[in-house]
Amino acid sequence: MAAMADMIDDGERAPVRVLIVDDDALVRAGLSMILSAASDIVVVGEAADGAEVPGAVSRHAPDVVLMDIRMPRVDGLAATETLRSRPQAPEVLVLTTFDADEFVLRALRAGASGFLLKDTPPAEILHAVRRVAAGEATLSPTITRQLIAHVAAPAPPSRTRAAERLDQLSERERDVALALAQGRSNAEIATDLHMSIATVKAHVSRLLIKLELNNRVQVAILVHDAGLV
Repeated sequence: MAAMADMIDDGERAPVRVLIVDDDALVRAGLSMILSAASDIVVVGEAADGAEVPGAVSRHAPDVVLMDIRMPRVDGLAATETLRSRPQAPEVLVLTTFDADEFVLRALRAGASGFLLKDTPPAEILHAVRRVAAGEATLSPTITRQLIAHVAAPAPPSRTRAAERLDQLSERERDVALALAQGRSNAEIATDLHMSIATVKAHVSRLLIKLELNNRVQVAILVHDAGLV
């Protein structure tokens, strides 16, 4: 998981360490400028291709990787799959122009914690990085609806398998899973379900263990695959 919750000696939260991966130097420069303007975020490195990601992650130990999808040698999907299979992997935020929805969904299934459009306003980019670093996916209800609308509904066998996996959850865990699929934050889930944020986090942790998933985005996708949202 990301290290945003790690504390430094003076009691303040350590800044979020970000690695930018994009084959366009201008995009990398623009993102670096946006992120560096925040006092709680530091850009620790850049990479121009997915093939460079493993080495860059080993060198820079980022908490969050901003990952482009379309790159010439190793694309962001393959790089995300490789990265998320590593122990103590950083969180991944996929960058997209949104004309490749099927690739975005595959990246989310591979373990990415969400995605950003390349024309996302700077303030929203900063907010997304902070959320992902704190362990919360950046997948708003609006974006979720747009993404799912661009993806064909799963075939009946796939829907059945997804529903069977969710059947192992307790009623409360199922409520939390449905809320995750609606793009709700921990605070929103706590309010809606009348529980503490700590309890929500505990339920999310148990969900990930029971369902053998990497993050809350994959829970949301599974719920959508089961046809429950």
